[in-house]
Amino acid sequence: MGLTLTSSVFADNASVPVQYTCDGDNVSPPLAWSEVPEGTAELVLLFEDTDAPGGTQVYWVLFGLNPASGGLEEGKVPAEAVGGKNDYGRTDWAGPCPPIGRAHRFVFTLLALSEPSGLAEGASPRNDLPQALTGKVLAQAQLTGEYARRR
Repeated sequence: MGLTLTSSVFADNASVPVQYTCDGDNVSPPLAWSEVPEGTAELVLLFEDTDAPGGTQVYWVLFGLNPASGGLEEGKVPAEAVGGKNDYGRTDWAGPCPPIGRAHRFVFTLLALSEPSGLAEGASPRNDLPQALTGKVLAQAQLTGEYARRR
């Protein structure tokens, strides 16, 4: 079956509940992973708006996730995790916040790495991540949610 990524609060390709967005409490949703490949040294998590004007925007990135942890609790980042810098210059969670109107797709991508990424707090997913991942990705899983702002 391979690496899987799920959430207990929304199904793949379903709406992200408002509490996890800029219109709600703006906390990260609970996530769970399973079927992590043998030999995985680290997990990397990206959260992106794939429908953003001007191209995909990175909202959140975490490096150094423990493959054995099984997931993330709502609103929590494990002590061993390191936050990369998103497209807004932040290293913490930035929930879905598209322009008012049509729904945007927000994609969580989980990468299983054969070696530690070596990335530090504030590393850029656009500039630093591609080089750090070269030859290390064992598997990846995605979870997509949609969100539309109505006000």
